[in-house]
Amino acid sequence: MTVAFARRDAEPLDIAGIGIGPSNLSLACLFESAPEIRSRFFERRPSFDWHPGMMMPGVELQSSFLKDLVTPVLPTSRWSFVSYLVAHKRLYAFLNANYEAVPRQEFARYLAWVANGVDGLRFGTEIRDVEHRDDRFFLRFDSGQEEARNLVIGTGSSPFVPDWAKPFLGADCFHNSETKSRLSDLGDLGAARIVVVGGGQSGGEVVEALLGDPGSMKELTWISRRHNFEPINDTPFSNQVFSPEYVQAYLKLGGEQKQAALKNSILTSDGLSISTIHAIYRRLYALRYLEPSTLNASLAPNRDVIQMERNGNAYRLIVRNQFDGGIEVLHADAVVLATGYRFRLPDALGSLGDRITLDRNGYPLLNDDYTMHWTGPRANRLFAQNAGRYSHGIADSQLSLMAWRSATIVNALLGRQHFDAEPDNGQLAWATETASAMPHQLRAGYSDGMLSS
Repeated sequence: MTVAFARRDAEPLDIAGIGIGPSNLSLACLFESAPEIRSRFFERRPSFDWHPGMMMPGVELQSSFLKDLVTPVLPTSRWSFVSYLVAHKRLYAFLNANYEAVPRQEFARYLAWVANGVDGLRFGTEIRDVEHRDDRFFLRFDSGQEEARNLVIGTGSSPFVPDWAKPFLGADCFHNSETKSRLSDLGDLGAARIVVVGGGQSGGEVVEALLGDPGSMKELTWISRRHNFEPINDTPFSNQVFSPEYVQAYLKLGGEQKQAALKNSILTSDGLSISTIHAIYRRLYALRYLEPSTLNASLAPNRDVIQMERNGNAYRLIVRNQFDGGIEVLHADAVVLATGYRFRLPDALGSLGDRITLDRNGYPLLNDDYTMHWTGPRANRLFAQNAGRYSHGIADSQLSLMAWRSATIVNALLGRQHFDAEPDNGQLAWATETASAMPHQLRAGYSDGMLSS
């Protein structure tokens, strides 16, 4: 049944967004094709700025530029990455550059260009509190309030800091989300010994930057809990987990099955880019054999930090070697925490917190259409973007299915298939199916072969 939305200014918004990151930016773009939906998005920052602390030279996307804000579901949109290139008169230059992976700085500029042009965005507006009363939500900010029948949370993930590091956060112990502004200060602090914790892509980018400009650094130690510094699994069949058909198959799994599937696909998302691995290895080779360098670099996988403490003006880290069970002690003048991100509900939803159901990982329980489980009326829905890592699969925390997820939310609001969000005919048959329900390609193979007579 199609939902008819009132368009009078006195009526509440049909949906209000808290946070303007790539996910809600994608949703705002797709709303242009559904003008009957009255929407507005709010962001406390004065302007759009995507991961500014991680925009070091040479960093690249780990997904295709075609997986932008709109293209997978609305390729004719004026807000596609290709439209951005055309608008800036550098489509041919971009194509001729023949990038194996798009520079992250380029994609950040694309996102900022969209944010500067699409309607319905309100920057510099921090939502202080959200209250639900009668048939709507009341969003309060410093200069007034807004009313909406539905909400969508798009505040993204927050830097995760292990408990052992929290007491020491500051200029010489920081999360990698602050890398760009902090690294240059470590020399002024006399940080000759630096430890980087975390073996994923973020840790690799920090290590690559430090090796590229060692300055006064004498020791660099890169530790990871993983068995090795492993590459991202960017092969065609593995990348099928970043597809609508995989998500729909994943949604049908039980809790333990989902955990197993998530673990099995971890390197499709959280591994190191091949280019980063090559750059680090080659730089280590040059420092060891080709250049007169006193830098002592050590890469130590299978390490788990047990404890960290102050040791004068430096740090002492107690580390367990999971490979052989040994205990090691590291000394550092600075520690960079490439320890990932975690979803958290925005503070503005504090008054609704008791009404929202969380899973054992602290994520909101989500229905298939990305609505949260909460005790309020079904007519007033709470959508969550980038919060379905455990409920919808590993792709939910990535850019890859951003446009498809936004299309799913638009369809849910309208109560009809405004966008074609049905899965394609996948190359892989994930779920147990009968022959008649198998993917078209496999059925065709049977009909052309021994089952035809």
